[in-house]
Amino acid sequence: MQAKKRYFILLSAGSCLALLFYLGGLQLRAPRGASPREERRGRYGLHRASPGRLRPRPPDALRPFAPWDRPGPEDAGARASPRQKRDANSSIYRGKKCRMESCFDFALCEKNGFKVYVYPQQKGEKIAESYQNILAAVEGSRFYTSDPGQACLFVLSLDTLDRDQLSPQYVHNLRSKVQSLHLWNNGRNHLIFNLYSGTWPDYTEDVGFDIGQAMLAKASISTENFRPNFDVSIPLFSKDHPRTGGERGFLKFNTIPPLRKYMLVFKGKRYLTGIGSDTRNALYHVHNGEDVVLLTTCKHGKDWQKHKDSRCDRDNTEYEKYDYREMLHNATFCLVPRGRRLGSFRFLEALQAACVPVMLSNGWELPFSEVINWNQAAVIGDERLLLQIPSTIRSIHQDKILALRQQTQFLWEAYFSSVEKIVLTTLEIIQDRIFKHISRNSLIWNKHPGGLFVLPQYSSYLGDFPYYYANLGLKPPSKFTAVIHAVTPLVSQSQPVLKLLVAAAKSQYCAQIIVLWNCDKPLPAKHRWPATAVPVIVIEGESKVMSSRFLPYDNIITDAVLSLDEDTVLSTTEVDFAFTVWQSFPERIVGYPARSHFWDNSKERWGYTSKWTNDYSMVLTGAAIYHKYYHYLYTHYLPASLKNMVDQLANCEDILMNFLVSAVTKLPPIKVTQKKQYKETMMGQTSRASRWADPDHFAQRQSCMNTFASWFGYMPLIHSQMRLDPVLFKDQVSILRKKYRDIERL
Repeated sequence: MQAKKRYFILLSAGSCLALLFYLGGLQLRAPRGASPREERRGRYGLHRASPGRLRPRPPDALRPFAPWDRPGPEDAGARASPRQKRDANSSIYRGKKCRMESCFDFALCEKNGFKVYVYPQQKGEKIAESYQNILAAVEGSRFYTSDPGQACLFVLSLDTLDRDQLSPQYVHNLRSKVQSLHLWNNGRNHLIFNLYSGTWPDYTEDVGFDIGQAMLAKASISTENFRPNFDVSIPLFSKDHPRTGGERGFLKFNTIPPLRKYMLVFKGKRYLTGIGSDTRNALYHVHNGEDVVLLTTCKHGKDWQKHKDSRCDRDNTEYEKYDYREMLHNATFCLVPRGRRLGSFRFLEALQAACVPVMLSNGWELPFSEVINWNQAAVIGDERLLLQIPSTIRSIHQDKILALRQQTQFLWEAYFSSVEKIVLTTLEIIQDRIFKHISRNSLIWNKHPGGLFVLPQYSSYLGDFPYYYANLGLKPPSKFTAVIHAVTPLVSQSQPVLKLLVAAAKSQYCAQIIVLWNCDKPLPAKHRWPATAVPVIVIEGESKVMSSRFLPYDNIITDAVLSLDEDTVLSTTEVDFAFTVWQSFPERIVGYPARSHFWDNSKERWGYTSKWTNDYSMVLTGAAIYHKYYHYLYTHYLPASLKNMVDQLANCEDILMNFLVSAVTKLPPIKVTQKKQYKETMMGQTSRASRWADPDHFAQRQSCMNTFASWFGYMPLIHSQMRLDPVLFKDQVSILRKKYRDIERL
């Protein structure tokens, strides 16, 4: 009996113990198998205190936002522990502590300067169009070298742009492919471009292979993973983003007051679950359907109806009522909330449309933040303070709104309108890190014309550039150097070149005269040149080619250059007047002979015309004044292919200079005083200088126009109807009352 009793008690205790283990196991596993609704409760309002026990938080009218650096899962089964998340983040960059000083070999850049090598494309490797555009931009830049022995920086030919494993553009086995590169050297002095990283459900920033000590030029990078002074944050751009050129900004003129139909707009996807859903799901709280129009749709993806909520149908109906481009062009501010990743296509769209971006993406390292001051072009919001956004932007003064809008246009056109500009900006930033003693400052990067056109190798002093006189409180130069391009032998003392030399030397603003001797004959004896009050320096042109007239000669001691063809007809009075006009517009070309361009619909190409019309877009450098910095830019910025074309044709150098200056300034040249004849007609038709009479000359210039426009990616020339004349020019008053009286007699 006692044995039976003991057996029964033991059996009961074992059963109870088994039941406790079973129930306890269910409770321990319950959080992992929780429903999506329970999972969201855990994320937004309830925190686990212990297994099977929840500690409530006070309810809020609006659910608080999940921290940006702790992305939630797409579904409940994907939740990772804090340790797993830390391990995942730390595995993204094994060289997370890398900086230029510790992970970059400056010695490679000392001998040959900043040169970039692109690995040859491996046989059988597919490259997406976007990455092809990036590689083409590098290879077309002045930094490119085909010799790895001269390189300072290396760019992979393996496509690293899309590292989402679910993407058709994903490159498999990239880890082994990269490690097999003989120049890899653990990524040292390498630059990796990336637009998309991570995949569903958590979209981490892991690129899927060990980047070693390589730098990242990455979109949607977080401040947590961004390595300052090492990585470069680039914008997220679509596959349709133009390779070169790109459209100009949409702001055609400044409206005062600068307010549009809508105060704040957004139109985009709404994610019902997972990372990136928080902010966009809450936008309906701010939408008022009048001047704040924030539209979302959950009608995307294969199984959107499976996850649709009670607002989906209503949101989808409202979404279809508005045209996105119409909203974009008629809004003062554009909301840029994060998507699945921190970056968004809406960012560049807003910049181009002159719609001031309102950033809602906590922890996003904004594009090119190392050099761009985004406070001058955007409103940086906080996802946790969404409800305060409308009142915040309404409090911004109209003057500030206008300044923000103008800055969006400058930044778009300077750094973001094409893949080429994004790539070149990335390379220029890295070059500034390497050569800190001549690096560009914040003023250069954030003020027109921007860092891509201001080459620090020319000078480290802002006063040596024509764009910053007003910022520095400087007056434009008071003297000029006349550079006369001579191509015919000196056989007579009555030749036009000698008359021109004397006329220029008599100008009160002339500091010196340089005769660029591009003639096949030897230099004339010194006594053959007329005596003048200013120094006359005769130098032989390099290789006797046309482009040599725009070389940055050390002999040019003034900032202003008066460029003259040898057969130009100008009086001293005309020279003086043109120079005084240039002093008011030192960044432009100012001169006499004007030409124009047009689009020929029948031939679908650009045309060149010398006909007298009511507008012009070029001032030829046969009689023009400009800043000598453009000599440096012409020589070092333009590709050898364009300059070789000019030299082979012995033509079009003046057109190319106009293309360059208009591309930099975004302004037309300035024509002064009507003058129908600026070429000497007495010269023989057999002379080399009479190329204007050559029937092929005009056809060549037509061809040049289209070749130049193709390289720039757009037509930079701008038409103008402005002509500047002296006060009282042609007025019926006494000639004695006119300062430039001799001009009217010509």
